[in-house]
Amino acid sequence: MFLVKSDFDLSNSHEGLVVGIFDRPEKFSGSLEKLDAQFEGKLTELVKSGDLSAKVKSINKVHSFGKIGSKRIWFVGLGKEKELTFEKLRASFGKLFKEIKGAKLEEIAIYLDSFTTEKIEELDAAHALGEAFPLATYQFAGYRQKSNEPEKMVKSLTVYSKAQDKEEIHAALTVGYAFGKGTNSARTLVNTPGNLLKATDMANYAIELAGKYDFEVEILDKEEIEKLGMGAFLAVNQGSKEPPKMIVLKYQGKDEWKNVIGLVGKGITFDTGGYSIKTKQGIVGMKTDMGGAASVLGVMEIIGELRPEQNVVAVIPSTDNMISGGAFKPDDVITSMSGKTIEVLNTDAEGRLVLSDAITYAKHHGAEYLIDVATLTGGVITALGLHTTGAMTNYEPLFEQIVEASMEAGEQVWQLPLFESEKERVRNSKVADLNNSPGSEGHAIVAGAFIGEFAENTPWVHLDIAGTATTSKEHDLGPAGATGVMTRTLAIFVERFEPIEK
Repeated sequence: MFLVKSDFDLSNSHEGLVVGIFDRPEKFSGSLEKLDAQFEGKLTELVKSGDLSAKVKSINKVHSFGKIGSKRIWFVGLGKEKELTFEKLRASFGKLFKEIKGAKLEEIAIYLDSFTTEKIEELDAAHALGEAFPLATYQFAGYRQKSNEPEKMVKSLTVYSKAQDKEEIHAALTVGYAFGKGTNSARTLVNTPGNLLKATDMANYAIELAGKYDFEVEILDKEEIEKLGMGAFLAVNQGSKEPPKMIVLKYQGKDEWKNVIGLVGKGITFDTGGYSIKTKQGIVGMKTDMGGAASVLGVMEIIGELRPEQNVVAVIPSTDNMISGGAFKPDDVITSMSGKTIEVLNTDAEGRLVLSDAITYAKHHGAEYLIDVATLTGGVITALGLHTTGAMTNYEPLFEQIVEASMEAGEQVWQLPLFESEKERVRNSKVADLNNSPGSEGHAIVAGAFIGEFAENTPWVHLDIAGTATTSKEHDLGPAGATGVMTRTLAIFVERFEPIEK
């Protein structure tokens, strides 16, 4: 896929050559000066006149007319050099690759040095490039009848860099590409219809990941789940003909199984709301209610590719939430694996129920730090909109590491409060230890507070991605549909994780 070379020569033959230009240069410099000279200074004139824009994320194509070996040149506007950030550079690469995909090129070259600044070195630029390429060109295959003509895509990407260590540049490209591919895998899972991605299918997918990356895998079937007393998980599955699966993947990157990170993802493959049934508008799109599970599986793919020196256990409770004569009902009282009893007041508050047993089981597998990710509440959309993931925590030092990772990934996270008053609301039941839905006020907060009752004293961060798991609009790093949100954030978090003295 990536070929790194140091001998940048304008006579080299490529379908397309990509260079970056900064805002209003007095003249092209370095190798770009030679490029301008081949065009007798006309490129500088085009920039100065505004016909060739250096505005950040602007993409301009110029045919070479045989003046250089490449058939065409793609100029990527980078704005003012001092204002270029890693996130802007990644988005610029994303927009570039969308254009190139539309042009149906199969081979391109990128002059990486033209994208670097004092703040953004070659390795940063290479990572941004490697990550943006798969993210921006992703497309869910779908199920329409297809023509016999194969789609043209970039198959070869030559990267020219003067960096002394070409292997380091190639490694940075590869790491970025792994982040993008893992996110795309999460996107595909979320985009897949519920009739084609049942709990058993998700379990089989996890088994394939385990085989490919040498993970330890455990898939609990219904009988085993019953023996372990996972009454909260089983209650949600009661109305379904499809058996539940508790999916566990373990990656040991250290000699000892300690300082274990537990990643817990909500895996509801379709959510009707149960007897607290959703509206006809609200029920559409509920195939995406396993977005948390998809993100966790995407993270595990990245971990498998990069092999960080960390210990990770991923736990995914997977089922659908259906209506039938045997489905669980409001007013039911159920017993979780932890032994805590729960009064069911809302069968559409099912995500927190399956997560409660999954959190307990992650601790059973030695998780000392817990991060759950879930399309949990519409309330988080009301509070934070469609571009920000809501977060809650019982341990600020752990949350700080998540925030740092999210900033690097370019995925917005905002912390919601966890006050004792909200904990008391989920403990307010006359017949059980907890209730699963104390009301619509502060809905996202009480949902997180409920999960926190099962994390107990284990450091824990809750990530509600109900608003960010999908998007209705195409963007620089992908199409409309599933976003794969939190996959890259959590992969960065795992890679950079520093155990915390409690």
